[in-house]
Amino acid sequence: MTVAAPPPAACARAGIFEVRVRRLGRSDYEPTWRAMQTFTAQRRPQTADEIWLTEHAPVYTVGVAGRPEHLPRTANGVPVVKTDRGGQVTYHGPGQLVAYLLIDMRRRGLTVRPLVRIMERAVIDWLAGCGVTAQARPEAPGVYVDGAKIAALGLRIRNGCCYHGLAVNVAMDLAPFHEIDPCGYPGLRVTQARDLGIADSIEATGETLVSHLMRLLP
Repeated sequence: MTVAAPPPAACARAGIFEVRVRRLGRSDYEPTWRAMQTFTAQRRPQTADEIWLTEHAPVYTVGVAGRPEHLPRTANGVPVVKTDRGGQVTYHGPGQLVAYLLIDMRRRGLTVRPLVRIMERAVIDWLAGCGVTAQARPEAPGVYVDGAKIAALGLRIRNGCCYHGLAVNVAMDLAPFHEIDPCGYPGLRVTQARDLGIADSIEATGETLVSHLMRLLP
């Protein structure tokens, strides 16, 4: 599915501010990214924050710090898109939950580091509820289980507002990760919820993750 305009959103509250949750289903990466840029450029002081939940068709995305040596080593047919989020290269594909946070950070009194910690904590708390212990790494944003990365993070800040967000490996083909240095770290192992004994669907994972984000956002 290609996103031209996001579908209607369900409304909830995080802290004292409204948040609208949009469930996009399967979407192509670039139109979704462009829609986030448009939303952020057009938002006003009274615009509600939003969280978009989606799965992407297979794609490698390269952040503003991306370096050629970390990119795919073989022509495996997966497109490569250079984007405006922070960080290096990662892979998105079916079976991976992507949660985009379109947040007015100034209004919530947030800076980048606390927001990153909130996103990490939401994933860690979801995994804990499934009986899996996970950790964050101060030197390498994301969430890890026994040293293997299960969630990657990347943000773009514009005029005090952010977009992009986090990607959680739920039940996907991990082979495309083997063609890159995930997040710029050669040899970094990746894992997913299914391989940890978690049977939650993408949809169930999204709802649980949103509930944790709502609880943690100021």
